[in-house]
Amino acid sequence: MKILVIDDDAELCQLVADYLGPMGFDVASENEGDAGAERALGEPWHAIILDVMMPGCDGFEVLRRIRAKSKVPVLMLTGRGEEVDRVVGLELGADDYLPKTFSSRELLARLRAIVRRAGWVTETSPLPALKEIVVGELRINPDTHAVVLGDEAVQLTPAEFGLLLSLAKGHGRVKTREQLIEEVADREWDVFDRAIDMHISTLRKKLGDDPKEPRFIKTVRGYGYQLVTPGR
Repeated sequence: MKILVIDDDAELCQLVADYLGPMGFDVASENEGDAGAERALGEPWHAIILDVMMPGCDGFEVLRRIRAKSKVPVLMLTGRGEEVDRVVGLELGADDYLPKTFSSRELLARLRAIVRRAGWVTETSPLPALKEIVVGELRINPDTHAVVLGDEAVQLTPAEFGLLLSLAKGHGRVKTREQLIEEVADREWDVFDRAIDMHISTLRKKLGDDPKEPRFIKTVRGYGYQLVTPGR
């Protein structure tokens, strides 16, 4: 699935690519409206994620240009979220609308929904299987929830696997405890709940990490956790 993100926030574009990549999406980005509109119409895409608030050529104008020539599904993002913006975007032909305070899981759900409605995906033709993530000797399979370290299978609880997968999707990037709670928790966890730290501790033990000098999961004090490739 080829996805184009048009947003002047380069960091957000990278975060979206980091999250959607392991989910089976090939993500490209443009950080300027005119260039984004040109690329949107110059290549085949399964869906486009489009920001409203961009300097120069804004998202509404980009959407007008796209809809003049293409029916590609468009998911619009806004940092403001006013009703008038949602109405204008939908009237111009946007398939769905998402405020920029979105969670990664909601983005994925809405993206899959507009792609499915467009007919790219059917019940008998599902989205591609999720790619195995490899970090050094560690292999993580998002589909089967299998984790292998070297030649040995690692048995994880659902919470431990969710944390590991979340960290692996952002490999090399630091994730805050709030981000991990949002992506992993199957219940309402308070941001000060120490359960995250306890799960990280047991996860490290199962990966053979020395708490004082961990190979895989590093603590970034005052911020969160980071999955790294050992030796780098």
